[in-house]
Amino acid sequence: MSFSQIQYARLDRDKIARLHQLEEELDSWIVAVEPVAELANLTEEQMRVLKTLEQELGVVLLAYKENSA
Repeated sequence: MSFSQIQYARLDRDKIARLHQLEEELDSWIVAVEPVAELANLTEEQMRVLKTLEQELGVVLLAYKENSA
């Protein structure tokens, strides 16, 4: 996925405040992003395989459909 297919979410003040509140509750940083590409609609089995690979690689994986435009 190229950086042009995912971008930081534009949040209003209320949403930012809610995000900061959750960060405090979780004692963690949270990054809000929004996909520009359409995420793939995976079956349960496909999700299981994806999550297994995430654990093996120690990363977060996103499956998306390539833009046809």
